[in-house]
Amino acid sequence: MAYTYKYPHPAVAADCVVFAHKQGEAPMVLLIERNNEPCKGQWAFPGGFMNIDETADDAARRELREETGLAVVDIHQIGAFTTVDRDPRERVLSVAFWTDVEGMPEVCGGDDARRARWFPLTELPPLAFDHAEILRRALYLKEKGVG
Repeated sequence: MAYTYKYPHPAVAADCVVFAHKQGEAPMVLLIERNNEPCKGQWAFPGGFMNIDETADDAARRELREETGLAVVDIHQIGAFTTVDRDPRERVLSVAFWTDVEGMPEVCGGDDARRARWFPLTELPPLAFDHAEILRRALYLKEKGVG
């Protein structure tokens, strides 16, 4: 299908916040180290651009699997993140999701992620883009039992 637009339009991305719970340990969150610019070498949530033939939740699951090897079924929408300058490449809107997993499944960097790693919520590195805001909103919704 061909598309022609008179007006510029944004790209759409999907990001996925994954929380892990291991009995007796602090909650963990999954991050990937970016292998490409922008923000090369910085830590971020797994995510990327939505393909034209998929939904945002399908894109979030696909990007999570491609970048970490982790496959999940149940994800909950956090919301849309639309700050104009959130990505220096172009105008990008992101629909973010969160999920919980039991234990800490093995993960490994793939696709455009140099590596994937679990971090304690209390010891996070600085996050790329607006991912600190995405995390704040995910934690709020998780605490309220939304999703």
